[in-house]
Amino acid sequence: MDSATIINLLIAAVIGLFLWNRFGTARGLKNMSPIRFEQELSDHADALLIDVREPHEYQASHIPNAVNIPVSQLQDKLTEVPKDHKVLLYCQSGLRSRKAARILSKLGYRNMGHLSSGIMAWGGPLNTKK
Repeated sequence: MDSATIINLLIAAVIGLFLWNRFGTARGLKNMSPIRFEQELSDHADALLIDVREPHEYQASHIPNAVNIPVSQLQDKLTEVPKDHKVLLYCQSGLRSRKAARILSKLGYRNMGHLSSGIMAWGGPLNTKK
């Protein structure tokens, strides 16, 4: 192999590692469809349901019984997230909830699920601002 090929392979590996770190799934996280997510809520009444969107988004509409802990404040509010409970996360599209799951995973949380397509695809009940 010539040096140009080796350099290209190293660059590709670094980019791949960056993308995996940025967008890869968190350890202990289950990606869930809206139907599966609703079933998990039904099967695990003691699960902690966290809406990781910003407060104004939560106030406009949210899944019943959800608590609002924006992903930007998650590390500051970890005392509100017990490690021994199932944690179910959602956001608008699934990106912020996956980011929140990666934060929790790095801190030892292992029993998590997230609404992979976000509340945009949610067909279940919502509490809405009147």
